[in-house]
Amino acid sequence: MENAWTFRNEIFSEKDIDKFEGFVYIITNELNGRRYIGRKYFYNIRKVKGKKRRQRSPSDWQNYYGSSEQLKADIDKHGKENFKREIISLHTTRGDCNYEEVKQQFLHNVLEEDEFYNDNISGKYHRKPQHIIESRRTISDN
Repeated sequence: MENAWTFRNEIFSEKDIDKFEGFVYIITNELNGRRYIGRKYFYNIRKVKGKKRRQRSPSDWQNYYGSSEQLKADIDKHGKENFKREIISLHTTRGDCNYEEVKQQFLHNVLEEDEFYNDNISGKYHRKPQHIIESRRTISDN
């Protein structure tokens, strides 16, 4: 498979998803080292019009490259072959998956480090303007 997801340095395949709801991942631009941390579910759960129950269907996880517009633009510019897709952790519940994604994003300081494509966390916390980041670094250095 072209540019497959890896988990613990081995190719991850559909046969491995039975017990899991989703995963937390990191995508690395191998040309400049920039990274993106996110999460993806193996299944979509949608309410079907005219039905009472929600329907579960496979997601597009095998072909997924994140939701960052900057990341997608770089993939279009440089080609998928220059991006490494790694699964950091697998999760049996969506709640655990969401928690781990946010935890990893804060641990890696994705909003304040230029090496990350991430520009928000859970749609609530957004990348601060560069002058605020620089002034914070200057104050903490003193």
